[in-house]
Amino acid sequence: MESENWYKLDNVAKVFLATVSKRDTRSFRLSCTLKEDIEPDILQKAVLLAIEDRPQVQVRIRRGIFWHYLEDTDIMPVVSEEHDRPCPLLYVPARSMLHYQVTYFGKRINMEMFHALADGTGGMEFLNIIVLHYLKLKYPGKFEDIAIHSGASSDDLNQDSYRQFFGKPGLARDKGSGKAYHPSGRRLPYDQLQFFEIHMPVDQILPKAKEMKVSLTSYLGAAWMLAIHNDMPHRRRATPVTISLPVNLRNYYPSFTARNFFNSVSVTHTFNEEIPLGELAAEFDAEFKRLLSEENIKKQMDRFETMEYAAIVRPVPLAVKQPVVRLVSKAEGKRVSMVLSNMGIQRPPASMTEYIESYTGFCSSNNLFSTIFSYNGDLSLGVSSPYKNTGVVKNLVRSLSGAGIDIRVYATEVIR
Repeated sequence: MESENWYKLDNVAKVFLATVSKRDTRSFRLSCTLKEDIEPDILQKAVLLAIEDRPQVQVRIRRGIFWHYLEDTDIMPVVSEEHDRPCPLLYVPARSMLHYQVTYFGKRINMEMFHALADGTGGMEFLNIIVLHYLKLKYPGKFEDIAIHSGASSDDLNQDSYRQFFGKPGLARDKGSGKAYHPSGRRLPYDQLQFFEIHMPVDQILPKAKEMKVSLTSYLGAAWMLAIHNDMPHRRRATPVTISLPVNLRNYYPSFTARNFFNSVSVTHTFNEEIPLGELAAEFDAEFKRLLSEENIKKQMDRFETMEYAAIVRPVPLAVKQPVVRLVSKAEGKRVSMVLSNMGIQRPPASMTEYIESYTGFCSSNNLFSTIFSYNGDLSLGVSSPYKNTGVVKNLVRSLSGAGIDIRVYATEVIR
């Protein structure tokens, strides 16, 4: 069935489409663990209700002459028990399919989405809408006055906020850092990723950051830097370590979009000499705060969006554009050691909290990638790695455990 409604893709989505692969599927998983086993029939009904609230996910990606685009689809989601790896391939060119899926396992609800549709913020709102509908169906009358939405119109939720808030064009290249260190060793075979889920009490790790007078993100960012440094071969210890941190642009612009609206900043340190965690965390925090200034964020977004409006780029066919985007993305990837995405404190409506145990999430990647979720006293790190070598993750866990933090670690099995 052909749709009369179609939508342009934002620039970030175009990058995801150009760089998707079997290993880095460019999808993410967001999970909510309840305090009771999931009933699949109820979850199926909840998902169908949720897409009435967020029809923006009911689209398929089509290929145009100059760019891809989205159009409405009548393909309906089917809930199933989890059986695949996290962050599966949710976009295959020329295949008619949904670009998200909902699965369950035990007490956990998983919502996985191709990143071209939305960012983590939009994805989390969709997951919480599903959870709310599930609880409404399971406990009739208990949550009737509860809703999860910003009050935004359909046009606001569909908005390409990059285009909406694009300011002055400027093609000046961000100097940033040069090539960054990447963990050594072979990658996992068969395009695999390994996933680690690390849990710890917030009231044990937060005081560590406060003692150093830094944010929790900066504390963990510095801890990851040291974990990477301590795994480096001695001959490469002068190579910079760079942590890329996604930034939610809704904190800088009045946007209610359910689509992508984020950018990234990078903090770099070169280990010319040994440095204690406290000193490194303070350095990380100062640089991170500088990068998060409103002026810097807006300059960065304008520089990113300029390419969309460059007269030389717009008429170039898609078959030519995509290889160029892949090359640029690969070059940018060499400037990053890992990505650290802080999804922040999760705050579902208060009446839902007695039914929710925890939140966590993963993102596919060709490199190390860690998410941070905090909920009801539990802090979780969702780590994705394409490497056989698990030394960096072990170093981080040992560091946190050595600081007196109680750690629980779960890992997926892989074929080595």
